Amino acid sequence: MRSARFMAPCKDCQAIMKVLLLKDPKEDDCGQDPYIRELGLYGLEATLIPVLSFEFLSLSSFSEKLSHPEGYGGLIFTSPRAVEAVELCLEKDNKTEVWKHSLKEKWNAKSVYVVGSATSSLVNKIGLDTEGESCGNAEKLAEYICSRESPALPLLFPCGTVKGEILPKMLKDKGIPMESIIVYQKVPHPGIQVNLHSYYSQQGIPASITFFSPSGLTHSLKHIQELSGDNIGRIKFAAIGPSTARALAAQGLPVSCTAESPTPPALAKGLRLALQAPGC
Repeated sequence: MRSARFMAPCKDCQAIMKVLLLKDPKEDDCGQDPYIRELGLYGLEATLIPVLSFEFLSLSSFSEKLSHPEGYGGLIFTSPRAVEAVELCLEKDNKTEVWKHSLKEKWNAKSVYVVGSATSSLVNKIGLDTEGESCGNAEKLAEYICSRESPALPLLFPCGTVKGEILPKMLKDKGIPMESIIVYQKVPHPGIQVNLHSYYSQQGIPASITFFSPSGLTHSLKHIQELSGDNIGRIKFAAIGPSTARALAAQGLPVSCTAESPTPPALAKGLRLALQAPGC
């Protein structure tokens, strides 16, 4: 559990508001999670609690496919975990050098589509050029891919066991071939209950809770409801994207904020508007 202590004065708010983000901490080049820093600029004290762990699957099969770029029209990455699966394949099968000197360039001759700047940054780190990163979600990425020239060969799409069906359906409807391979599955983080209880004991009821995936909501909502009790109506619930917002609504929870894109600035802007009190 990580809490922000980097905060700038917020002229629009009378007091620092405490917000909870249900995600893994990820330090950037400045040594701080970008969500903590960005929310701090708006006078929001953010705490991060991871609610999901990941298990990787089918890496041998995925590694074999990565070794044959000639069989594909390109790659699609919609999550950082799918990029981590590539890194694990290269390490596990001692293909790092082959990737660096041969495979990387062959894949770079094709389209590599991504959702969001975080995933794009990770793909860049393994040496691949990306396109579509400004698309904030899978639906917008699918529209972008459909606007391009249709490849004759299938696009390789490494994904998790719980993947949205919007992107595959949109590509199928447009006749764009795609081959999915499940390379990871989400499981509950072992420390979720203890960490949430610790947060509520020390910090009290947060002004807002942001969910970063439907799976994260599934594994954490029961604990949040128990800890919040009758005060749950005081909490502003936020979603990092439309699929998570739909999952919140399906649980009967009001969605006070959906980030326009899965980025720290977009979430900070949305939370600031959602948390502004009348007359603040």
